[in-house]
Parts: sequence; structure tokens; C-alpha cells
Amino acid sequence: MRKFTAETPENCKKAIAGIIEEINSLPGLSISELEPEKTLLVIVDVVNGFVREGAMASPLVEDIIPPVVSLMEKCAEKKISSVAFADCHAAECAEFSSFPPHCIKNTSESEIVDEIKKAGGYTLVEKNSTNGFHERSFTDYLDGKPSVDTFIVTGDCTDICVMQFCLTLKTKYTAQNKNIDIIIPVNCVETYDAPWHDADLMNIAAYKLMKDSGIKFVSEITD
Repeated sequence: MRKFTAETPENCKKAIAGIIEEINSLPGLSISELEPEKTLLVIVDVVNGFVREGAMASPLVEDIIPPVVSLMEKCAEKKISSVAFADCHAAECAEFSSFPPHCIKNTSESEIVDEIKKAGGYTLVEKNSTNGFHERSFTDYLDGKPSVDTFIVTGDCTDICVMQFCLTLKTKYTAQNKNIDIIIPVNCVETYDAPWHDADLMNIAAYKLMKDSGIKFVSEITD
């Protein structure tokens, strides 16, 4: 990798501005365009430990709860199944070498937020790493739904758990020479803000990386 200076190169500024314009111009998608038996809603890590308490909580993530709940209700009305991942770590989780301890099993941090619990109707999948795809309970669930070829993915964090899940899902089916649609409504994903982790920059980078991998983005999913 080439060395960079502290000053952002003009070509980088131009690229970032172009991506921002693209994100802000995304069209919406009507849920009526989706086939219920072929569609699965995935909710990633909208848990207390990323929203309201603990070392990884962020007020930015709380802002996606209302649109995620609204989308859950739309999907339930259309008989679209849903899965909710919940970060749920062992006390000595290997992930804690990269992130501070969070969402330990049997603590309130590892619980899905109350608003999503109230909406209900989802299959809960607990995960011990950033990538929920690797949980056996999820792959077993997916094997039981062979007709599904469209995935609506929501949740946090855009650049970590959401992106890792989406890229793994996409490459799994690509390796089998199968086409699937992974759709991310941008009003339903978010990441956290911290030193050396600017939320805006991370969202932009994740969008670009996923889009270039064939993942589709929309502004929102409407009735």
C-alpha cells in the first residue's frame, strides 16, 4: 500500500463527494415488488449493548430502531419471514482482543432492544463473533428455506457485522453459481462514532465496498 499524507488528496475528496451524492440519490423500493416466499428480512445486532449500555453503545444506532420496526411490521403483514441476530459472547470471547468486552451472554447488553422484541415475529440467532453467518443455527435455518433468494439486511454496524454478513452471504451463493439479491435500506443501517472510527466515513466506505460486490442499496422500503 502506498503511503499517504495527512492532507486528503483531491482525488479522494472527489470520490467521497461522488459516493455521498449517490447515496443521497438512492431510490426507494416498494415491498409489493418482493415475493414473500422468496424474501427474508435480516436484523443484525439491534441489541442493548450497541444502543443503550456498555462499552460499544452508540446513540447513532438508536436512530435506526423506528425504521427497522416499521419494516418488520411491513414484512409481517406481507408474510415475509425474519431473523434477528443478537451479539451474545462467551465471557472469554476471542473477539475481545479486538474490541472491549460487550454483549456477554445472559446480560442485558446481549438482549434485543424492547421495541423489536415488542414487534416480534422473528427467529432469534445468537452469535459469538462479528459475522452471524457462521452460526450453525443460522445456516440450518437457511437450509430450511431453499426458495429464499432475496435478503433485506438491516442493523449495525454497517462496516462490521452487517458488511461481513452480507459479503459472506453473497460469496456463498456466488460459489454455487446462484444469483441472489441482498438489499440494504440505508435508513435501517448505522455504525458507531469513536476516535479513529468516524461513523460517516465508515458508512461511506462500507457502502462502496458492498455495492462493488453486487449488494443493492435503496433509500428505504415503502408500502
